[in-house]
Amino acid sequence: MGSHRLTRLTRGRALAAALAGALVIAACSDDGGGSAGDAGGGAAAPPEDGTARPLARYADYESVNYGDPSHWLCRPGADDACAGDLTATVVEADGTTVAEEFVPADDPPVDCFYVYPTISRDELPYSDWEASPEEEGYVVLHQAARLASACRVFAPIYRQRTLTALLATLGGSEPPDRQGGDPFADVLDAFRTYMAEDNDGRGYVLIGHSQGAGLLNELIRTEIDPHEDVRERLVAAYLAGAAVSVPDGAVVGGDFENVPLCTAPDETGCVLTWATFRSTAPPPPNSFFGRPRDGEGIAGCVNPAAIGGESAELTPYFPADASASVLSTLGVGARSAGWLPGTNITTPFVTLPGLVSGECASQDGFNYLSVTINADPSDPRADDIGGDLSPEWGLHLIDVSIVMGDIVERVADQAAAYTG
Repeated sequence: MGSHRLTRLTRGRALAAALAGALVIAACSDDGGGSAGDAGGGAAAPPEDGTARPLARYADYESVNYGDPSHWLCRPGADDACAGDLTATVVEADGTTVAEEFVPADDPPVDCFYVYPTISRDELPYSDWEASPEEEGYVVLHQAARLASACRVFAPIYRQRTLTALLATLGGSEPPDRQGGDPFADVLDAFRTYMAEDNDGRGYVLIGHSQGAGLLNELIRTEIDPHEDVRERLVAAYLAGAAVSVPDGAVVGGDFENVPLCTAPDETGCVLTWATFRSTAPPPPNSFFGRPRDGEGIAGCVNPAAIGGESAELTPYFPADASASVLSTLGVGARSAGWLPGTNITTPFVTLPGLVSGECASQDGFNYLSVTINADPSDPRADDIGGDLSPEWGLHLIDVSIVMGDIVERVADQAAAYTG
């Protein structure tokens, strides 16, 4: 395992450029086992006894690596990293605070399958199977665990392209590759394992960020979009910080032939996708986000807070330490810093009603989620947020946390529509 000191890695353009390479992993990866057609075929007939069963194409699937419980960060009934403390302090504009307890659903109607972003500090080009503090102690709590109020959460460990490898490549070298790696093969195996062993006829939501979103894009393109039986169980996909290509003026037909961008809050079988930038700092010409990397079509943008709408207040869940991010810390600290000076916030998270709003915007060929900070210097609350690396990155580090509450609400809406 690599060193877990991340502070220095958050500084400078070297990190920004290195992390951008993670987004091309899915495009460069072999699919690690073919499409869903290789696993079988046809929709499962309704069982006579009324018991839900896997789709026929997955009924005989044997997991390559995910029969091992230790290869899951979050899975119902297992040692679940998503079961951490999610209590948040609501910090109002006038400085009043109240604790908001997190309540998971007793029997959620759908499932969520989450793939985390580039986060591993392992010393080899691809991470190993050991859940590191980056994965287990921070990112799943910020980007996935809160979904348990609307769905059962499944989060596989996968052998991703690491920060170490990306930084080394940028410097003109490559750490020795003693184990090889194919991140998409792991994600595909994990998804097929979930469909064979856990799905039982339920609808599923996909959610991923950065490298994770790119891998889920590939999963939809090869495993879900071509197959109606798999596609009809897709409640929605949330792909943050990675472009989903569509023809200009259309909602489907670029990356996916059948799965469209979402256009209404209760629409199902569709995709929400966005890349976040400040309204005062839109994507520069060399931005890593906001347009397709292959130059075909445009990047879709769907705001989780207002699908098909105009500007809307966002519902973020940030760490209690305002300086923390997925790269600057390895854990959710219960210390207060920055959000409300002079107040000791003891919960691991904060949410700040009215502080940020956002809308999808288009400028110079880029489509992105434009975020406005509604600062009031006369009130006691913070007047800004973190999440910046460089102009090319925008607010990539907080693509998910800045709309976490909105994602949870949309998943609940879509789950109700899917099951209703």
